[in-house]
Amino acid sequence: MKPLKTRSLLTALALVVAPGVAVLGTATDAFAVTKISHATATQMFRDVGITWSSSGNCSDRNNSTCTSFEQLNLATAQGAQTLKRASGCALNITGGTETGHASGTYSHWNGYKLDYGKNTCVTSYIKNNFSYIGLRGDGAPQYQSGSGNIYADEGNHWDVLYYNCGGC
Repeated sequence: MKPLKTRSLLTALALVVAPGVAVLGTATDAFAVTKISHATATQMFRDVGITWSSSGNCSDRNNSTCTSFEQLNLATAQGAQTLKRASGCALNITGGTETGHASGTYSHWNGYKLDYGKNTCVTSYIKNNFSYIGLRGDGAPQYQSGSGNIYADEGNHWDVLYYNCGGC
């Protein structure tokens, strides 16, 4: 069998990921992060019944009162879908990639995190299915899923760090 050229391989991978999804990195990047648009993310969320809201009723990434999914990691959106399907709970996203969250490599801005409004179902699911791993530096209790994603209880919402799609 003739090996694929790098460009052919990247083109094939881009077609497999999803239409309209940008794949960042090169063929030598073993774990390149795939970024998606706000429109792609909202469709993914709609597909499984996830809702979202913002205090500003908007989606501008540069406005901290909005909830934006622009430049969200594909694995993060898939992780939200996995949580919804596995828990069967109502999920409402209250924070995405908009400005105003803490900075860092694994941050909201960089597409790794989502905030969910708290409800009894989600809280029970997280506490009963994930391992308590101690307090975060700011005092938030943290739970880790089997896939390694981290769920931090910030009082009025769950702050979730997605390293991967959670077994999608």
